[in-house]
Amino acid sequence: MTRPVRDFGRRGFLLSGSLAGAGALAAACTSNAEPESKDAGTAAATGANAAPGKRVTIGFAGPQADHGWLNAINENAKKEAGKYSDVDLKITEGSNDAAQQASQIQTLINQKVGVLIILPADGKQMTPTGRKAMTAGIPVINLDRVFDTPQAYRTWIGGDNYGMGLNAGNYIAKRLNGKGTVVELAGIDTLPLTQDRTRGFDDALKNYPQIKKVGRAAAEFNVQTGQARMAELLQAHPKFDALWNHDDDQGIGALQAIKQAGRSDFFMVGGAGSKSAMDSIKKDDSVLKATVLYPPTMAASAVRVARLLGQGKAMGDLAEQEIPTSMTLFSAVVTKENVDTYLPLAFE
Repeated sequence: MTRPVRDFGRRGFLLSGSLAGAGALAAACTSNAEPESKDAGTAAATGANAAPGKRVTIGFAGPQADHGWLNAINENAKKEAGKYSDVDLKITEGSNDAAQQASQIQTLINQKVGVLIILPADGKQMTPTGRKAMTAGIPVINLDRVFDTPQAYRTWIGGDNYGMGLNAGNYIAKRLNGKGTVVELAGIDTLPLTQDRTRGFDDALKNYPQIKKVGRAAAEFNVQTGQARMAELLQAHPKFDALWNHDDDQGIGALQAIKQAGRSDFFMVGGAGSKSAMDSIKKDDSVLKATVLYPPTMAASAVRVARLLGQGKAMGDLAEQEIPTSMTLFSAVVTKENVDTYLPLAFE
């Protein structure tokens, strides 16, 4: 049975000084540097794009929000759409079943939305649905989990899974002064994103031959499995210097296992950027010393880009007349030194 599509009409006033598009958001929100003030020329370009224009109906379809990060994706989309008086957002209830999600998207296609944002439950299985929308003349923004062919989307926006692992590995290596032992608590091994995070991490460590990865376990992006797999790693490895955990949600369980084992002889780097992780980093009250962002703000960027596509506009901060076909967000490392900059972006 197809789940209902909820219609969120947006009538709020446009926030003053809103950014022109996702490129500006990525620069402002995912860099390790403090955001710089805009000059008069940039501000003028931004204002021109931010001014109310042609009304755009945006369809948003994602998987079931059964994870903190996925829930944050939905909330970012709703919040961003609410900033624009010329945007109506139609958001599906979401499903992890590809056939059900395809049915929900077909409902949006039948409603003749102006632009579609799709975070597919499975990129490969959902590719025909993306192509169907494009064939119907509806531009598709493919969010995060990429379709199998560019014919299924107009623009892809997503995080950098390889970069997460790479930046985590480089941070750990520098903190260890290039020497020591590490273990890895991965996500779901069958997912390409998990494989990319591990590959990036391993590639970073190749530059530090005196650092050895002595253990690895795959959890399932949830608290319970994170706790169980971490307990096994701790038992198998009575001594190591650092831990790279792919996901802050499963990291809650990992921290429970670490506390129960009474271990404090290593430091931990998490992934994604949850509020609980950032709060812990700020308090400096556990082995968790950093987290590598995989920003759910990509959904807000997608709404901005969808609005521009629907209005036939380009990005005010770019010289080109067309919106790019691909936007990869940067995976910043959040530490005690810069956590206040990123806390506003953290997800529950």
